[in-house]
Amino acid sequence: MLEKHHFLGVDAILASPRMRELFLQIRKAAQSNASILLLGESGSGREIVARAIHHFSDRQPKPFVDLSCAALPDDLVESELFGQERGAFHGAYAAKQGLLELAHEGSLFLDEIGALDNRLQSKLLRVLDTGTFYRLGAVKQSRANVRVVAATNYPLLDEIRKSNFREDLYHRIGQITLTIPPLRERPEDIEALAIHFLNQQNPEMRFASDAMMTLYAYHWPGNVRELRNTVLRSALMAKGPLLHADDIVFSLRSLEAARSQSCDFGIAGLEQALIRRALEESGGHRQRTADSLGISRSSLSRKIRTYGLAVASPSSRRFS
Repeated sequence: MLEKHHFLGVDAILASPRMRELFLQIRKAAQSNASILLLGESGSGREIVARAIHHFSDRQPKPFVDLSCAALPDDLVESELFGQERGAFHGAYAAKQGLLELAHEGSLFLDEIGALDNRLQSKLLRVLDTGTFYRLGAVKQSRANVRVVAATNYPLLDEIRKSNFREDLYHRIGQITLTIPPLRERPEDIEALAIHFLNQQNPEMRFASDAMMTLYAYHWPGNVRELRNTVLRSALMAKGPLLHADDIVFSLRSLEAARSQSCDFGIAGLEQALIRRALEESGGHRQRTADSLGISRSSLSRKIRTYGLAVASPSSRRFS
């Protein structure tokens, strides 16, 4: 079963049970005003989840504002978050609202929150506890009513033990904690996302079975972001409208290395992918699918039940 959503200009494609279950949790969490901590590897879709939280919340008509805490030096992060008064520091030629004020009554997404230094962690904790703060150089307090969604791939508990992250802030931002699984742990999403990205690049192009198996066999250390870049690069370099295995261009490893690399979902995952692809190519016809795989129809039916595969009726149209 494939679900497609659109959150603040970004598409979300859900095919795996794990991601559909995560989005059920997102809908529930979004109805509260609790701060939410997103845990997940880089490229796994943390920003999409943050946008989905805002979309499903009562704050949806108000602003969604985001900041990568690791993208700027600490002094610029402070100015971006809290704003500044004219003359607060060299180069501050005008007063400026910070993201807290811009996100008033909306949502503030702080990606890579583990990169904040201790001083800024203390200031952020005060905002979360009181809703008040001072712009840089200000003598008058400002107020902001925001729901903070924070994200990190840092092991924050380790950072707490090293005194690099405040334990009280950790508990405050993690009133609700959601974990986004890496792409290698939800192989059902690989094909759906790859087809989506390929359609964005060139709707006339398609994946051959060997190309899709190559995508399944890869470990995806860069997760969805790496898959997207790989698909776009492969489409640009392909020799024709049907992409084969030798058309897949990985960024850091050769095709041979990608083929030989072990994957967390292993043989069972590849078998599941082969069955799903064969079912699609036969239009859901079980006997033709079994014949193409070289197994009996009863074995095919057993594997379909084991893997929980959704089978379209023979008359239904393939989405790929």
